Amino acid sequence: MCSMRCRSGSTGHRRRRACRRQTVEHPFGTIKAWMGATHFLTRTLERVRTEMSLHVLAYNLKRVLAILGPGPLLAAIQS
Repeated sequence: MCSMRCRSGSTGHRRRRACRRQTVEHPFGTIKAWMGATHFLTRTLERVRTEMSLHVLAYNLKRVLAILGPGPLLAAIQS
């Protein structure tokens, strides 16, 4: 039913989809660019999940470093 509403083109739905596209898809686009915008290097779903998890972890660590700096991150790791 939600997909029917999405297709109907209601203005409220368009705004929510546009907002979601801006807030959610930006990290995935960044990670995809880091990966070379091609494909996963591993095979099987379990290994691809692991590879994606590592990419997401690296992305999140880079963001923490950019926002907080290295001092608070190192303190959190040591505690």
